[in-house]
Amino acid sequence: MIRTSIRGIVIATSLLSAPALMAQDFTVNLVNEPSTLDPHQQWNPDSYYVYRNIFDNVVTRDDAGEIVPQIATEWNQVSDTEMVLTIRDDVTFHDGEPLTAEDVAFSVQRITNPDFGSPQLGQFNQITGAEVTGDYEVTLTTDGAYPVLLAQLVKLSVVPKHVVEDVGDEAFNNAPVGSGPYAFEAWNRGVDVTLTRNDDYWGDAGPFETASFVAVPDASTRVANLRAGTADLIVSIDSDIARQLEGQPGVQVLTAPTERVAFMGMNTTRPPLDDPQVRKAAMMAIDREGIVQGILAGGETVVDQMATPSHFGYVEGVEAIAYDPEEAARIVEETGAGETPMQFATSPVFDQRIVQAIQQMLTEAGFNVEISMTDMSTYLQAARAPEQTERPYLSFGRWSCACQDVDGVQFPLLHSSSSWSRVNDAELDGLLEQGRTSLDEDARMAAYTEVQKTVQDNAYILPLYQAVALYGASDKLEWTPTANESLFLNRMSWSE
Repeated sequence: MIRTSIRGIVIATSLLSAPALMAQDFTVNLVNEPSTLDPHQQWNPDSYYVYRNIFDNVVTRDDAGEIVPQIATEWNQVSDTEMVLTIRDDVTFHDGEPLTAEDVAFSVQRITNPDFGSPQLGQFNQITGAEVTGDYEVTLTTDGAYPVLLAQLVKLSVVPKHVVEDVGDEAFNNAPVGSGPYAFEAWNRGVDVTLTRNDDYWGDAGPFETASFVAVPDASTRVANLRAGTADLIVSIDSDIARQLEGQPGVQVLTAPTERVAFMGMNTTRPPLDDPQVRKAAMMAIDREGIVQGILAGGETVVDQMATPSHFGYVEGVEAIAYDPEEAARIVEETGAGETPMQFATSPVFDQRIVQAIQQMLTEAGFNVEISMTDMSTYLQAARAPEQTERPYLSFGRWSCACQDVDGVQFPLLHSSSSWSRVNDAELDGLLEQGRTSLDEDARMAAYTEVQKTVQDNAYILPLYQAVALYGASDKLEWTPTANESLFLNRMSWSE
């Protein structure tokens, strides 16, 4: 069967001579349109869902979570500070030009260049050099030992040097050229992004001729589209919607626990949150177990640190500041913290039931908190304002590094050098640096144990829960979601 959709009507046509036929088109409903299609810029979910199909990465993870070759077929740690990558010799970009070792080196140099200003810089700034050292060989150099390097390279997409240098960063973002299983076709701003299957792809072919990623901020509209057949896959549904969809004809609910940690960020550089007692009061005001059991109820679990048990660096036995709304209210009244209006930053991609519950709990403790809802692009820009003191007082976020190592979560959120951080603590910086540069796992664990103690003692950030990814899909879609929340189109299939 070949499947096509016209204005939401699904038409099936038999082709007797074509076994294992591919669906002609596939529609995904996102929450927001991508903030960028340049993989070296934002890597928020709505961007990542799309561009990860356009580009290949240095290495990737299989569905079991193991690091496997992609553009690099082999890697050899030749010293504490040097890794040699062997590059595939059979890959072409979508414009027909071959992908070379020069493109790999250029991609590393680009994302690590501070002047480029990548939001991902904190993930890669231990890399100090990338040089072509053979026809199909690139040598990476790091500033000291960096045990997380290979796991971070899972996120590093390879871009064509000749295109980027020819058209510039802005034009490249508007019409990206990659080497992945799908090629960029069109970006109808505010509406959708269309990709077409790369029939010359070196790896597994995608099952759809075209894929459209449509921005649909309203969850009920996404659900209506799925039921009507105008969407084949919808993202960011909550447990209430999932329960409504279960058992409905023609649809299914797909789920996977993720590496993502939901948290309430606090700007420790802005009064009154520069006072540790006030931050502790904010933490005491939040009933995290009530949020997980009473609101989410989708398999999420409370976490007491910015990590999940699947991360290296997860410290057993850590306990967060206990829920104590009466003590929280006493501290707020004693310190006068409720006199300062504080905006609580959020975006439609997040579960607003959680945001509203947190606001209510903080208000009941005496804080003066107002929700500030913006689109994802604006939210991300505010989170990375040039000065820490300009970043939001409070924010709801869900962070994943897709690297299964706490360095990818805690360094960007807590190290003072990071554009995402709202913490400035030299002792904590030193511990985070020690954790990311030691090749001795015991030494790393010792550092992260101290990190958790320092974060706890100073109430720098409130971890909430380990997130679960919930999707609504046509019952014809065969796909197993993974912890890294990637929508790899060429790992999907369609049955009629």
